[in-house]
Amino acid sequence: MLHLQNFKEDVSGFKLPEKFTFPFYYEPHNIAKIAVKEIQEYLENQTDFEHNFGFNSNTKELAIGKMFGVLVVKNRQNELGYLAAFSGKLADKSLPTKFVPPIFNMRTEGSFYIKGEKEIEEIGEKISLLKKDKKYLSLKKSLKKLTKTIEDDLAFQRKKMKASKLDRRYRKRNAKKELNAENYKTFSQELVQESFNDQFFYKELVEYYEAKIEKNQQQLSDYENRIQSLKKQRKKTSAVLQETLFGKYQFLNKQKEEKALLDIFNNPLIKPPAGAGDCSAPKLLQYAFQFNLTPIAMAEFWWGISPNSEVRKHKNYYPACQSRCKPILTHMLKGVEMDKNLLIENLAEQQELDIIFEDDVILVVNKPSEFLSVPGKEIKDSVYSRIRKQYPNATGPLIVHRLDMSTSGILVLTKTKEANKIVQSQFIKRTIKKRYVALLDGSLTEKNGVINLPIRLDIDDRPRQLVDFTNGKPAETKWTVVAQKDNKTRVHFFPITGRTHQLRVHAAHKDGLNTPIIGDDLYGKKQDRLHLHAEYIEFEHPTTKEKMSFTVAPDF
Repeated sequence: MLHLQNFKEDVSGFKLPEKFTFPFYYEPHNIAKIAVKEIQEYLENQTDFEHNFGFNSNTKELAIGKMFGVLVVKNRQNELGYLAAFSGKLADKSLPTKFVPPIFNMRTEGSFYIKGEKEIEEIGEKISLLKKDKKYLSLKKSLKKLTKTIEDDLAFQRKKMKASKLDRRYRKRNAKKELNAENYKTFSQELVQESFNDQFFYKELVEYYEAKIEKNQQQLSDYENRIQSLKKQRKKTSAVLQETLFGKYQFLNKQKEEKALLDIFNNPLIKPPAGAGDCSAPKLLQYAFQFNLTPIAMAEFWWGISPNSEVRKHKNYYPACQSRCKPILTHMLKGVEMDKNLLIENLAEQQELDIIFEDDVILVVNKPSEFLSVPGKEIKDSVYSRIRKQYPNATGPLIVHRLDMSTSGILVLTKTKEANKIVQSQFIKRTIKKRYVALLDGSLTEKNGVINLPIRLDIDDRPRQLVDFTNGKPAETKWTVVAQKDNKTRVHFFPITGRTHQLRVHAAHKDGLNTPIIGDDLYGKKQDRLHLHAEYIEFEHPTTKEKMSFTVAPDF
C-alpha cells in the first residue's frame, strides 16, 4: 500500500490504546508520538518537495507553517503502521508519496476547478484593465476636479449672496431715513427684485452645473457599469465553482457510509468554512477507511513559523479544529470507540472552595484550577453555583469578575446588588489592582515590559483567541520577571484590560513574550495544570470604603 508506512523503531512491545483518540482534546499516545518523531525527522531532512516553513531566511517565498498529522493503523493482517498527512496545500504542487492524497484533488490537470479558477482570473484581469484604462482614469480625474470647482464656485456664490443680502438690509435701513414714503416703497421693490435676481441666478447656475456633472457621469457610468457587471459575473462564477467543489468532497466512515460536505454542514444558510475537508485528520481517516485500515491512535502537530494571528508553536501538538473538522469527524468516527471527552469532565468535582474572607456584603475565595467561575454548557459545577447554594438569601448577582477555568486564584463575589454595582464599577474604571503569577516554558531576555496585542475570539476554533489588529479588542498587559531557573521563567502579570485568555495569548504569541505558560493546553503544551494564578487583588470595600487587599500564593 503506497502511503502506509512501517515503523523504523521496534514497536512490538508497545501496549496499544484500548480506544481511539478523542480528536478535540487529548494527550497523544506513545505509539502516535513515535510516528510523529519519524515524520518530523523526515521533514528535517527531506528533498521530495519545496515549501518555505520559515526556517530559511534567504528565500523570498512567503513563509507558511503547516499542521501535519499521523494516524497509527492496523491492516487486515493485523500489522501495525502509520499514515501521514498535511493540512491544506504545499507551495510545491506535487503530492509527495509520504503523505496520503487529499479527499478531492482539485489540482488535477484539466480539472473543472483549474478551469474555473482560470475563468475567474480572466474576469479579474478584465476588471483590472478597465480600472487602469487611461480614458476611465481621465474621466474620474476630470469629474473629481469639476466637482471640486463647482463646490468652490457655489460656495463663493452663496457667500456673495449673503453679502448682498446684508448690503440690501443696510441700504433699506438708510433709505427709510432719507426717502419719502413713495420713493421708499419704490426702492424697497427694487431691493426685492435684486434678491429675486440673485436667487434666480444661483438656481440657474446649479442647474447648469448639474447638467455638466451629469454629462461627465454618463461617460464614466459606461465604464463603471461594465466593471460592476464583471464583478457580478465573477461572484456568480465563484459561487458555482464553490458549490461544485463542495459536492466533490465525500467522506467515509467505518461503516463505509459516504456523506457529502454539504450534507454534513446541512444548514442552507451557512456554507462550509473555507478549507473544510482539507485538514490532515479527515485526509488520514478517509484513506484508512478506503483501504480497510483500522485506526488506532492519532496526533497532529505544527511545523514551521507561527501565523501572525494564531498561536502555533513548532513541533507542538494541537487538537482538531472545531468549525471545519468537528462536523466532518463526527460523521467519520461514527461507530469508532473513542477516549472520554475530557472537555465535559468535571475535574473540580472533588475540589474544595476556600473562602478567605467574608462579611455581610462581600466574599473573597481562592478558586482552584480547572474550576469554572460560572456554569458552562456541559459542566454546571462552578464558583457561582456553589456560593449560590451556600448563600441562598444573597440578593446580588454574586459574580463580579471571572477567571478562566484553568486559572486558579482570587475571586471577589458580592452578596447584595448594591455591593455588586460598586465593585463592578471599580473594575470598569480600572481602579482595582490585580497581580497574576505565571511560570513560563522558557527563558526571557528582557526583565519587564508592556504587551499591546488586540484579541478576538477565533470563531473557527472556539474557545481559542486570535491576535487581530483590525477587529480585535484592545488588550494590554504589564509584566515583570521574578526569577529564572532551568529554562523556566516566573513572571508577574499586571493586566490593564481583562480580555478572555489575555495573559495566555500575550505570553505565547510570537509578538508577545513568545514563551507559553507551562501547562497551557490551548497555546502551549498540556501538563497537569495551567501554571497561572491570580495571587493578589486590591480594591475598595463597597460599604466601608476601606482599602482591602488579599494575597494567596500559588501551588507551583
